[in-house]
Amino acid sequence: MAGRPREFDRDQALKTAMTVFWERGYEGTSMSTLVEALGLASARIYAAFGSKEALFREAVALYEAGEGGFADRAMREEESARQAIARLLNDAVLTYTKRGRPHGCLVVSAASSCAAENEAVADWLAEHRRQRTQSIIERLHAAVQSGELRQDTDIAALGDLYGALLHGISIQARDGISRARLQAMIAPAMLALDAAASGCRA
Repeated sequence: MAGRPREFDRDQALKTAMTVFWERGYEGTSMSTLVEALGLASARIYAAFGSKEALFREAVALYEAGEGGFADRAMREEESARQAIARLLNDAVLTYTKRGRPHGCLVVSAASSCAAENEAVADWLAEHRRQRTQSIIERLHAAVQSGELRQDTDIAALGDLYGALLHGISIQARDGISRARLQAMIAPAMLALDAAASGCRA
């Protein structure tokens, strides 16, 4: 009598897949890599998740609901735009250089070197990054409305600046730049926001 197949923990498989995609990127993660990492036959992976792309999209959603959700929390929870941006950058450095985890951001790292056949995935990831920058711009817009920033502040330029810095921190963390060096960038980066706030303070 054949033995029963071992129990399949879908949540744990998804967590493992997230780490693999985070380490290797979308293009660098083959189905054979997933089979080895998850300890499951490819047929079971397809049955549970549908496809490599569908599994990846779920992995990104898991990442953004957990470790990658620091940006949303910073934008939402801080009282001022300055506090929100400073927390965003600091939390990015801490998250992207966390010991025992892949360095950098999954959404940024996974997009590198996508081939033409994976253009849909690359476009989807690019849209995620655009949304992150847009959330910064919206937080800055609220700061203009509240009087924290001057009315003539170029919030699009500032948002693009901090969005680019956020993504740059991910790449530099991936390249092995130390946490201390990355944190040292935050104070000079905040000067642009401080300049926009001048004249608004009592």
